[in-house]
Amino acid sequence: MPWLEKDVDIETIRKAFAADRFATELCGIEIVEATYQHAVCSMRITEKHLNAMGKPMGGAIFTLADFCLAILCNIGEEPTASVSSTIEYTSTAKGSTLIAKGRVVKSGKSLGFYTIDIFDNLDNHVAQMISTCHRRSSTNISV
Repeated sequence: MPWLEKDVDIETIRKAFAADRFATELCGIEIVEATYQHAVCSMRITEKHLNAMGKPMGGAIFTLADFCLAILCNIGEEPTASVSSTIEYTSTAKGSTLIAKGRVVKSGKSLGFYTIDIFDNLDNHVAQMISTCHRRSSTNISV
């Protein structure tokens, strides 16, 4: 049984993922779009996201990608968690906001394969995360 049904509305999705307080409260990540097999999240870059060189820290970028992945792989699917994620940083963000755009490569019964691309608001490609996720049956999760 899926945790969130395929036809779930965005407010229900936002409510469900508000429980991910590290991403939503501490990092300030917002869900921009979310439907079955589609997710877009954003994070305004603030001083708390910067490394010692004044650029967005890799961990902040990874957190944005990971949060987008969580949304992408849990709508209309059994509860799903990442088992492997790799990230490649392609350039430094030059804009004021980071945007994560997730896509499904393949969605199977027990495994899913996903790509999350990170851009800044000036459309510079910043990073790409590739993830493998595992689905588990559970009826104990409620929204």
